[in-house]
Amino acid sequence: MQPASKLLSLTLLVLMGTELTQVLPANPEESWQVYSSAQDSEGRCVCTVVAPQQTMCSRDARTKQLRQLLEKVQNMTQSIQNLDQRTQKDLQYVQRMEVQLKGLESKFKQVEESHKQNIAKQYKAIKAKMEELRPMIPVLEEYKADAKLVMQFKEEVKNLTSVLSELQEEIGAFDYEELHNRVSNLEERLRACMQKLACGKLTGISDAITIKTSGSRYGSWMTDPLAPDGDTRVWYMDGYHNNRFVREYKSMVDFMYSDNFTSHRLPHPWSGTGQVVYNGSIYFNKFQSNTIIKFDFKTATISKSGQLDYAGYNNRYHYSWGGHSDIDLMVDESGLWAVYATNQNAGNIIISKLNPSTLQVIKSYTTNHPKRSAGEAFMICGTLYVTNGYSGGTKVYYAFHTNSSTYEYIDIPLQNKYSHISMLDYNPRDRALYAWNNGHQVLYNVTLFHVIRSEEL
Repeated sequence: MQPASKLLSLTLLVLMGTELTQVLPANPEESWQVYSSAQDSEGRCVCTVVAPQQTMCSRDARTKQLRQLLEKVQNMTQSIQNLDQRTQKDLQYVQRMEVQLKGLESKFKQVEESHKQNIAKQYKAIKAKMEELRPMIPVLEEYKADAKLVMQFKEEVKNLTSVLSELQEEIGAFDYEELHNRVSNLEERLRACMQKLACGKLTGISDAITIKTSGSRYGSWMTDPLAPDGDTRVWYMDGYHNNRFVREYKSMVDFMYSDNFTSHRLPHPWSGTGQVVYNGSIYFNKFQSNTIIKFDFKTATISKSGQLDYAGYNNRYHYSWGGHSDIDLMVDESGLWAVYATNQNAGNIIISKLNPSTLQVIKSYTTNHPKRSAGEAFMICGTLYVTNGYSGGTKVYYAFHTNSSTYEYIDIPLQNKYSHISMLDYNPRDRALYAWNNGHQVLYNVTLFHVIRSEEL
């Protein structure tokens, strides 16, 4: 990697600071995150990308964070100096012992060579002293190595202190407006980079973050991944059948802390918990049918409907938890998907890419995984991830890649905090998993691995 790239990475790290946090554990207005990985085994250049913070930073907060970091480094320097002093003292002591040891070794050899000139008592005493000092040899070598390591550490801290001091002086030279513009520019560039590097392979899922406790044991909740900037509405659907009312909360904060909502009545009851809100419309499976309906919230009308040919419904090919979950609609970075099963595929999962405007199937992929054996499933970057169950110990253990029509077995733990997951969907804008867990609405951050090839740089 070129030096300029390293400098850009350092600038990004310092200016973005520690504001790159995970999804809404304490402050609902914070942004979301996702990671890409950093190196491959063949020496090719790779990089780590972290989703940017959406809110603007404060000059005072950034400067304070930088100053605190500098103080920590200075404290570290002082600690290293103290360690160095102690190490040097110990080293001098051991070096003196080394001289004595070498003198005794020489004398011992003389004793052995002129053995007749020494009495047996003196010989034994010298030999005993040798045995006492011999363990000091490896200790001496360790101290020498430690002293060298401390010197290297001191040099690295010295360099880091110098860099931080220069950055602190540089930041102090800008007024708030200029610093604000620079950070905004960096955020835009990083956001553009994230768009390019949005996809990757799932490698980890965070612990569950409880957003709210409400509703029955089953249900679904979501945000619109294609909503315009500033639109953070939350959509909430309690139950899995015989219900037509969708709640709309103005924001995630309203959803978490209030019961203020607008209610929308759908023209038909839904089936299961596999609904999605996408670009201002809700897509749902009409109860007791294999019909998909697109309902426009703005006009309060059905804008499109269509059937999934041969798709099982009415609890024929549900997830293992039941609940009329035969047809599961989901969204990822590439668009709208439907996951279901048919008699023709022996009840195994079928993945179909749908046109969100016409609801026509663009392409379908058949898998070898029984639908009834799946706990839940979600799509990320064209890959279907399936859990091994819905209660107790849960993990993501099966992945089907639509780009290659291949599958693999994986082992990614999924914390089942409240012991019954009846809905699990990925939101590509938030880059997080939304789940309904036994009457609790929870979120999970995800970690994605992406290798940057030379042609992407």
